[in-house]
Amino acid sequence: MDRRAFVRSSAGAAAGLCLGSVACGSGEAARADAEAPDGGARGGRAMRWGVQLYTLRALMAEDLEGTLAEVAAIGYREVEFAGYFDRSPAEVREALAAAGLSAPATHLPLDTFRNQLGPTLETAAAIGHEYLVLPWVDAEERAHASDIERLADELNAFGAGCAAAGARFAYHNQAYDLMPVGGAPPLRTLLERTEPDVVTFELDIYWAVDGGGDPLEYFEAYPGRFELCHLKDRDTEGRMVDVGDGAIDFAAILGRAGAAGLSHYFVEHDTPEDPRGSVAASFRHLTALERRMG
Repeated sequence: MDRRAFVRSSAGAAAGLCLGSVACGSGEAARADAEAPDGGARGGRAMRWGVQLYTLRALMAEDLEGTLAEVAAIGYREVEFAGYFDRSPAEVREALAAAGLSAPATHLPLDTFRNQLGPTLETAAAIGHEYLVLPWVDAEERAHASDIERLADELNAFGAGCAAAGARFAYHNQAYDLMPVGGAPPLRTLLERTEPDVVTFELDIYWAVDGGGDPLEYFEAYPGRFELCHLKDRDTEGRMVDVGDGAIDFAAILGRAGAAGLSHYFVEHDTPEDPRGSVAASFRHLTALERRMG
């Protein structure tokens, strides 16, 4: 099952799982903590590295609780969901608490934002998510510049709906978002046509580079717009690899994290041969890089 089918099926199962009061209020503090005076990565605090659990989907399907415990044992402190593997929100929250993890974000398909935003926000609040993230848009929804402009209007509406419930809406880029449509990359159009108060962005570093973009240029042009990111590496032949095994300069990227607005950093590898080994290797590289950066 590919990523789109996986998230769609998971979101459909989760949409009406549980009602709860929406109380996600940590965003402003987290964003303030992330912004060092020099635009650096930490502001004097240790990084709370996270994992996008799609990387570990096969393990999660077999043993959600055990996999979360393994993630915490590696040293991760945050996770981002892409489906709940037939667990109720209460069960997910209990598993997170047992592992000592938080789950500030989850990925959801476009149809969920269009048709099930209310119950989805209730589920998110019951689990403890702050961010609801749109991770892709199908090709027929983004073929022309007018489609991108219309999408930006929708993102503003989704963002307003999330904000009214105390949550944040985020858009996650794919490679196609960095390739011109009607003269401009869709990501640029979306950044310029969405309201910063209600729409933030999750920059996927691999897909940004794979699409021909430069993350540092986007950080400079749109400061404060990227509150989340996916950390995954790309080798010189374009293959997705563990963080540290490719050619992306993560020191430079993390060195501008404060200027970008980054608060949450999720390691991801879409198709690792060894999911456990992949997330462990990326964590080792990031923590060593953090020590070198001081």
